[in-house]
Amino acid sequence: MSDSAPARLNADGTDQDDWDDHWDKYGEAAKGNPANDYRHAMILKLLGPLPKGAVVLDIGSGQGQFAVDLQADNPQASVFGVEYSAEGVRRSQQVAEREGVPAYFYERNLLEPVTRDPQQPPATHAVCSEVLEHVDDPTTLMRNAATLLAPGAKVVVTVPGGPRSAFDKHIGHWRHFTAPLLHQVLTDAGLDVDRVLRTGFPFFNLYKLAVIARGQKLVDDMDHRTPGDQPSGLEKAVTGFFSKSFPFNRDDARLGWQLAAVAHVPLVG
Repeated sequence: MSDSAPARLNADGTDQDDWDDHWDKYGEAAKGNPANDYRHAMILKLLGPLPKGAVVLDIGSGQGQFAVDLQADNPQASVFGVEYSAEGVRRSQQVAEREGVPAYFYERNLLEPVTRDPQQPPATHAVCSEVLEHVDDPTTLMRNAATLLAPGAKVVVTVPGGPRSAFDKHIGHWRHFTAPLLHQVLTDAGLDVDRVLRTGFPFFNLYKLAVIARGQKLVDDMDHRTPGDQPSGLEKAVTGFFSKSFPFNRDDARLGWQLAAVAHVPLVG
């Protein structure tokens, strides 16, 4: 993800870290993914009610759907997204305009020192969901992102645990995390960690095992899917099963493969 780092290429020659290309290829398929819906519900629970005047920053906002939905449901707050990919920012702005909400997105490389967009005040709350596994130096990313936040800001982070699938590797997952590793990354970035949860057992684990079992076939299927293609009956059935099962996952269990952390930016003085 760093501009100066050598490209990491897949066997087919595609760049694992080319997120403009990834969003172009896989952006449509990401919508309606039950794993995304599960994470978003968990983030909202951990984030808690947003007070009037809250400023929320989505760190690595991707296609912007979470930020747009959060803004639509919380008109008393201001929601911003910062994203490395120009394609992600473009898609995010389109979603915000289409849905008529004032969420605002801007492009930054958080592996380098950054400044806030002039339109964004220091954030009182932040979300960083499924981002840190995509970079070689997650500590630097979080340390730089923290400069966009206000002292005392609440930060909710999610990362994958468990083994990596072929698709995970194809889209540039450098690593998956353990609870101690996530705690260490956030602490080294200068954040005060309140708790780390190992969520998702058992149904999220089963979902990930199904993805792992498909191996390279899933990558090939996704690469050959064109925008507007409808999922098969089997895909709809599997998605429906996990969508109904995920609410019964354990919030914190030793074997959970979806990690979540709640942290704070230290108060000054």
